[in-house]
Amino acid sequence: MEASHFLQSTSLVTTLSHQRHMHVPKQRHSSIVSVLTTPADILHIEVDKRSIRPADAEEKRGAYNDNWFDKLAIDYLSQNVQAASGLRNSKRGFKSLVEAASAASRNFSPEKQREIVIQALQSAFPRPILSLIKALLPESKFAREYFAAFTTIFFVWLVGPCEVRESEFNGSKEKNVVHIPKCRFLDETNCVGMCINMCKMPSQSFIKDSLGMPLNMVPNFDDMSCQMIFGEEPPELLNDPALKQPCFKLCKVKRRHTNCSS
Repeated sequence: MEASHFLQSTSLVTTLSHQRHMHVPKQRHSSIVSVLTTPADILHIEVDKRSIRPADAEEKRGAYNDNWFDKLAIDYLSQNVQAASGLRNSKRGFKSLVEAASAASRNFSPEKQREIVIQALQSAFPRPILSLIKALLPESKFAREYFAAFTTIFFVWLVGPCEVRESEFNGSKEKNVVHIPKCRFLDETNCVGMCINMCKMPSQSFIKDSLGMPLNMVPNFDDMSCQMIFGEEPPELLNDPALKQPCFKLCKVKRRHTNCSS
């Protein structure tokens, strides 16, 4: 009977996805401000400020029209991150979530930042529900496509408008990829390290450990897009191209820091 409920929910996911995309607000686009600094060694070597190249242009942040569900989800995750880090703030909405992530990034090592996010996610999602999903949806084509569709509906508030795309998986075509044209979290934080340590790495670990689903998140720091590939194992930590990226000149982490992903 429980498996039947999940099959029925697939229909609901498809319907809600159509309705959601009909109301996605248009984002304003202009020139790109994300000029990168000179790459630093990934092993905790600080960036020399003299190596920063001037910005070529300026880019305005996208406008997001959060509904009641979005606001509830944002506040809920922000409170869980604050509780896990022990660093509270009085801001509201997405600014509160960004501040919670920024505070953790300023005060803790990359490894600790990832632990904080995983702890926050474990608190946000009850373990019995996760265990049930893992039991009812073992890794398969259906599960990979289900998770991709689910993400495009219920996590727009975190990553921005996104869509399911098809890829080749084990010799056949599957709709197991979520394409995010411009990640909201990266856009708002403007920090490569926070993308990697407060989103990519902990999300990959949490989804694999809690739901049994491998996930490889592939951010593109040139245009702030991202690909979430369900079913694909991510590269080993030291071989992940994302960790070799320098940070943006206008990184919002207000301290002199390393190539902030490491």
